[in-house]
Amino acid sequence: MAAALSGMFTNQPPGAPPPPLPPGGPGQAGLLPPAAGPRKPNSTLVDELEDVSELKNELQRKEALIQKHLGKLRHWQQVLEDMNVQQKKPAEMPQGPLAYLEQASANIPAPMKQT
Repeated sequence: MAAALSGMFTNQPPGAPPPPLPPGGPGQAGLLPPAAGPRKPNSTLVDELEDVSELKNELQRKEALIQKHLGKLRHWQQVLEDMNVQQKKPAEMPQGPLAYLEQASANIPAPMKQT
């Protein structure tokens, strides 16, 4: 059957392997052809180092911002914890028949003297 097909291609002798395809041709669908646009000729190691330096600075800035917010979160967590402790204190007071009256009378101001 190969002999019958070899005559179909006139510029190829019978039994010869097919010619190699150009890079990026239809046989290599997974490979991208080289970029057609102009490359950045001024891109140097110095430019790349500046980019890396900018990225490092941005990471440091964001890390400082995260630490600042974590500090605020810790502060408010402490405030909430303190409030919970204060709310538990009245429940720890001795419970007896006069405990409610003692607690209520502690909040009543003393009468003013009339002169």
